[in-house]
Amino acid sequence: MAPVNSQQLLSELKEEIATIRQVVVSHFGGQSDATLLHMPTPDAWSAVQCLDHLNAFGRFYLPAIGEAIEKAVRKGIKPKAEFKSGWLGAWFTQLLEPQTNGFPKTKMSAPRNFRPGNTLSVDNVLSEFIQQQENMEQLLVAATRVDLEKVKVPVSMSKWIKISAGDTFGYLVAHIRRHILQAQRAIVAANMYAV
Repeated sequence: MAPVNSQQLLSELKEEIATIRQVVVSHFGGQSDATLLHMPTPDAWSAVQCLDHLNAFGRFYLPAIGEAIEKAVRKGIKPKAEFKSGWLGAWFTQLLEPQTNGFPKTKMSAPRNFRPGNTLSVDNVLSEFIQQQENMEQLLVAATRVDLEKVKVPVSMSKWIKISAGDTFGYLVAHIRRHILQAQRAIVAANMYAV
């Protein structure tokens, strides 16, 4: 993957997170609990389950990113003009990036500890999701102060495997995009079912 401008990358990711947050507030917030909890098929997640899954990832990654950035600031790791994605981070991001038609390229099973619950409070899940996206925006701003390649964040599968902060942000945004599109499809299916 070719190097990209670090500040531009962070700015674009921040803009995308703000857009996603706005979509969830305006589109999901106006739906009934029944619509948001409707599972299109017995083995497909409801819109709220999609958000709960993302919240589970956020509970792991957001503190890990924050800690890695703080550590880098304390060590005096200064930002670099360009960011080059590592092979593992680029692979994770490509794996999760939805296709242009909005559907995933690869069907995957969520790890057990990241699977959504069956009994969820719509208000609590939405509120946590919005809070996490605001936190993500703050982390993207904080990351402008450090080298996105040198700052390493552990992956959820193993604390021994780490990828760069730049790749972690890219991976998380692709993952969020993937499941927001899935949640939107679940809402459409629920509204069709209600007709």
